[in-house]
Amino acid sequence: MFLDLAAKRFSLRRFSDRPVEKEKILRIVEVARLAPSAVNYQPWHFIVLTDDEIKARIAESYPRDWFSKAPAVIVACGDHNTSWKRRDGKDHCDLDVAIAVDHLTLAAVGEGLGTCWVCAFDAKHVHRILNLPVHLEPVALVPLGYAQDDIVPVKKRKDLDELVSWNHYNSRE
Repeated sequence: MFLDLAAKRFSLRRFSDRPVEKEKILRIVEVARLAPSAVNYQPWHFIVLTDDEIKARIAESYPRDWFSKAPAVIVACGDHNTSWKRRDGKDHCDLDVAIAVDHLTLAAVGEGLGTCWVCAFDAKHVHRILNLPVHLEPVALVPLGYAQDDIVPVKKRKDLDELVSWNHYNSRE
C-alpha cells in the first residue's frame, strides 16, 4: 500500500559503502520521469553521479561527512526555459522538480534504498562542476544508497487535524 511506502521513507544519513545497482537507479529515475508537472512540460533533468572523483567535487558544495559517503548522488535540475509560467509570472519549475524528486525518494524506498533531500548546497559550485547550461538550475542533491544499519529515526509529523480544513480555513489560534 502506498501509505506504508510513504511511512517507511526517512532522511537517510548513514550510508553503507555497498554500491547501488544501475538497474535500481534506472527504475528510480523512471518513476521520477513519470511524475506529473504543470502542463506536462517536465522541466527536469537528472544527473546521476557514481564516479568518486565527481562526487567528491560535488560534496565540496555541501561539506558533510555523511553526504560524501553516499555511493550515488542524483542531481535534480530544473529547466527554466521549458517550465510553465502562470499568468502572473510564477515559474513552476521548482514545484515540478520537487514533485519528481518526491517520486524518486519514494521509488528508492521501494527498491530498498534510502535518500535525503539536500537543498542547502552551493548551487553555483554544482553548476560549474557539472558544466550545466545557463537555463539549468541544480535544485536538489539526492544522495542515494543502502542504509549502514537498521536504525530508523522516529519521524515527527503534525497531527492531521492541524493540516487539514474542510470547506474553509480553520484557524488553530
